[in-house]
Amino acid sequence: MPAFFHLFSRRTMYSDGIIDLSASSRDETDEKCGIVDCYAFDIHPAGSRRYAGYISIRLGESPELYYLGHVGYRVEEMYRGDHFALRACRLLESFLAGMRIRSLVITNDPDNIASRKTCEALGCTLERTTPVPQAYRYIVSGSTAKCRYLWLPERK
Repeated sequence: MPAFFHLFSRRTMYSDGIIDLSASSRDETDEKCGIVDCYAFDIHPAGSRRYAGYISIRLGESPELYYLGHVGYRVEEMYRGDHFALRACRLLESFLAGMRIRSLVITNDPDNIASRKTCEALGCTLERTTPVPQAYRYIVSGSTAKCRYLWLPERK
């Protein structure tokens, strides 16, 4: 994890009044998979330390990231339906703009309707639905197909 994140762990870095994002101790940097840098944030209901999920931004390019995507998020079951993943993506748009990141890929399983709706609400473009070769299924928890969405974060 970059030293920057150690300075701010457990401290709210972004908030929209509904959710807060704080730096996470999660480290997903994996050069073997082409992830050269990763920024991970825990999602909490605003003003709370209750864990509601996470969002991560994975930087790099590789065959693994083609199927895994640059953005990963998960929302705990009790917080689903409140658009926490969408809100987390929106909160990170200024962070991404500051890093001059113009486009990212978000992947999800074809039957993950909630994640697909998140991508649609973000204004992502469905690039394609692609089969996942056996050699890369380990990186996507055994998924046999992935929807690849292109996200162009808004400049704020």
